Amino acid sequence: MEAALGFRSTGDTQLLPAIILGIFERFVEPDLRPRLAAGDSDDLRVIEDLGLDSLTMMEIVMLVEEVTQTRIENEELRGLVTIGDIKTFVDCRARGVPPPAPAKTLIGDELRAIMPIGEPFLFLNDARVGPHQATANYRITGQEFFLAGHFKGNPVMPASIMLEALGQLGVLHLLSALPVDEGKVVSPSTIFFASTDGVRCSRVCKPGDVLTLTLKTKRVKAPLAVYTGSIRVGQDKAVVAEEITLTFGVVDAPPPAPEPVPVAEAAPEAPAAPKVIAPAAGA
Repeated sequence: MEAALGFRSTGDTQLLPAIILGIFERFVEPDLRPRLAAGDSDDLRVIEDLGLDSLTMMEIVMLVEEVTQTRIENEELRGLVTIGDIKTFVDCRARGVPPPAPAKTLIGDELRAIMPIGEPFLFLNDARVGPHQATANYRITGQEFFLAGHFKGNPVMPASIMLEALGQLGVLHLLSALPVDEGKVVSPSTIFFASTDGVRCSRVCKPGDVLTLTLKTKRVKAPLAVYTGSIRVGQDKAVVAEEITLTFGVVDAPPPAPEPVPVAEAAPEAPAAPKVIAPAAGA
């Protein structure tokens, strides 16, 4: 309330995050409110992580619009999945600048077509990729080839594989969201893991667990991209990596495929003239 009054009187957009968190706190269940005060609250998904239904979200949106004197159209709301998405959108709208492009959702064949990594070594089931952040999910099926020996009779997802999954999410971000010079693209054959730093593992992950991966850009300057990453299972943190560094190269963009030339419809054939059969001699 104090932040809302301050924003109304000064227009200071630095007060907007506190306003938005305060509004959400009024609607989420009491046991989830401490998560809003955590340092990674921007990553919280308003439906999956905070348990809010569509009607409650509409109440929140109307209150955000009233307090911040902004407008969020229903079409725009569909692209706002996390607390961080909403903070960024409202901040841009309040400052009168265009909000960033909505994140792209990639699933199934669309995701696999982008990735230079394939089965059985692809650890992304679906992903949501924006300009500065990417999230993904991976369900541990128990059929992964390495679980037969890690460990015998007690399958546990290796920490190194979870870091590999974060690296793969970085590859996806580089290939689908990284801006490069006009006429250039990131080459999928020249992306490699360079280093990791500040890695901490805090939860054992087993078959049946769904890993939620989050990756944020820290700095990008070709040929290096540095990310910070984390993995959680439900509300539990599993892995944190302060820095994941990938190296990449750019190449000339392939020429656009030629547009198909429409085939002219063939003119209908004229009906055949009736055959005249001459009568046989002596008829």
